Amino acid sequence: MNNSEQVLKQFWGFDQFRPNQQAIVEDAIAGKDVLALLPTGGGKSICFQVPGLIREGVTIVISPLIALMQDQVENLNKRGIRAKSITSGMSYKEIDHILDNARFGGLDFLYTSPERTMSTLFIERFKRMNVGLLVVDEAHCISEWGHDFRPSFMHIKQLRELKPSVPILALTATATERVKTDIITHLNLKKAVIHEASFQRPNLHYQVRKTSNKIESILAHCKLTDGVGIVYCQTRRSVKEMVKLLMSNRISCGVYHGGLSKSERERMLSDWMSEKRRIMVATNAFGMGIDKPNVRFVLHYEIPNSLEAYFQEAGRGGRDGATSKALLFFEEKDTIQLKESILKKFPSKTDVLNTYRAISNYLKIAIGSGKDETYPLDLKKICQVFKLDYETTFHSLKILELNENLLFSEGTFHPTKLRFLVTNRELYNFQIQNESVHALSTLLARSYPGIFDYFHAIHEDEICKRLKINFERLTQQLEFMQLHGIIDLNLRSNLPTVTYLTERLPDSYVNLKPSIYKERRDVAIAKADAMLKFCLAEECRTQQVIRYFGQTSEPCGTCDVCQKNKLPKKSLQREIIEILDRPQSLHELSDAMRIPAHEFQEIIRVLLAQEIILSIDGKFYLN
Repeated sequence: MNNSEQVLKQFWGFDQFRPNQQAIVEDAIAGKDVLALLPTGGGKSICFQVPGLIREGVTIVISPLIALMQDQVENLNKRGIRAKSITSGMSYKEIDHILDNARFGGLDFLYTSPERTMSTLFIERFKRMNVGLLVVDEAHCISEWGHDFRPSFMHIKQLRELKPSVPILALTATATERVKTDIITHLNLKKAVIHEASFQRPNLHYQVRKTSNKIESILAHCKLTDGVGIVYCQTRRSVKEMVKLLMSNRISCGVYHGGLSKSERERMLSDWMSEKRRIMVATNAFGMGIDKPNVRFVLHYEIPNSLEAYFQEAGRGGRDGATSKALLFFEEKDTIQLKESILKKFPSKTDVLNTYRAISNYLKIAIGSGKDETYPLDLKKICQVFKLDYETTFHSLKILELNENLLFSEGTFHPTKLRFLVTNRELYNFQIQNESVHALSTLLARSYPGIFDYFHAIHEDEICKRLKINFERLTQQLEFMQLHGIIDLNLRSNLPTVTYLTERLPDSYVNLKPSIYKERRDVAIAKADAMLKFCLAEECRTQQVIRYFGQTSEPCGTCDVCQKNKLPKKSLQREIIEILDRPQSLHELSDAMRIPAHEFQEIIRVLLAQEIILSIDGKFYLN
């Protein structure tokens, strides 16, 4: 057993690496620049966490996913590994303390967002750190042709310039040839070793169904198919409609989207992982860091915006190697709606400027101030106050983010954090004069070592239980202490946050880069076109996906196109399959085919035996 295997066994309890992991780990340990492409479920985190522990110095992990950062830090800490994250909502003092920890060898891993690496505070500390490895997760975000472009990723190469000898490990689940080239170029990778797993999933059977009633088709599939599944929807409204339908048909399901609180999301995920709820109905917020091996089907209620998104979501099925189906259902109108939804993501410049002004005014940010400050954002309330359209305002925020005016983080849970601003003696004098908060202030001072020096996230439920008060009373006491200058307080919030990356500018100074409109819109439309071609082309689905990512494949033999091509041309079998775009009875099939039922009943029996179609309650369904 070599050093990397010993670390894997010691901290994660695994005897061996998954396919492709060890080669990536060994190259990173050897100090090489590495680009690793591992499809969803390939175990990306192990690829940098193991070498991060072996190489001398702190490992800096740059990721755009705040929730995933927080989960990984928590998991590392549970394993006895020293890790911290710097995220929006933290005070200057708190960030300063964490960076000092990293600088003086107190951390093994420091997670942060690309935006945070641009601050003067971070750069000055980074110069003095002993950095062993620089990790860029979700590296496709650096490319304008990536499916989730983040301009802030372009600034990461400044860290390479400051420490040219520190190796970089860039990871992503999906990247076309053009995106791979962009990653290598924009990160300034030197003699990059590329590790690319095959994107082919033989056990995952792709099927695309054009139907006249997709909601009925999805309901039928959920009724007929055993095992755990996921139904992906593009909007929260669609999620709610689908959940209502499944529950009314006594199908156990959970719901997951960015609008739920952290506790609600955790409860839904726990119920689904333990199979208390069989099906998860979700937006694309569901999936990052989720690793359930035995998902037997992944259904799409609407067409995703890109093949990258579809491949990642469909890829959450069948990670145990057993057969899993990825079914995408669409109606004629969906192809038009997809293009319309893409164009809605690029509101007019007037709408974008109106959003910038409204948010700044609502948050009472004066012109020339606000830089690097983070604020909770009640978007619905802002839209009501300023009479703005919610969807337009949301997409305008995304444009302002691309333009690098601000950073918009959706629905991230921030726990209550505080630190004392006074000395022990000053606190004692305050307690004598304010008996009502004596018990709380004493409990805080004794329960959280270092709370006089830096921010601590407090456990409110535990505090309420020990003091025998409710949450409302606790909040009142904390706000009272804040009002009297005893503590610096950040109350917990499930609201989205906005961080100003520059000081607030006068309206006339907000210049939107032309690339954000024309180039980004053209990229988005091109990706939607590729997705539509995948749905409509009569070509092996696997071959289409593999080719899109620059690889080659033989026809899979298992997708709907391959199955259809196995049938004789112009056969009754083919006609039945084409007509079954929705569940139909034998009588309905007879009417549609305009021939008596007895002439094709034998074919029905063959299709049932081959499990190409299924029957329930007197109706036939495509399997």
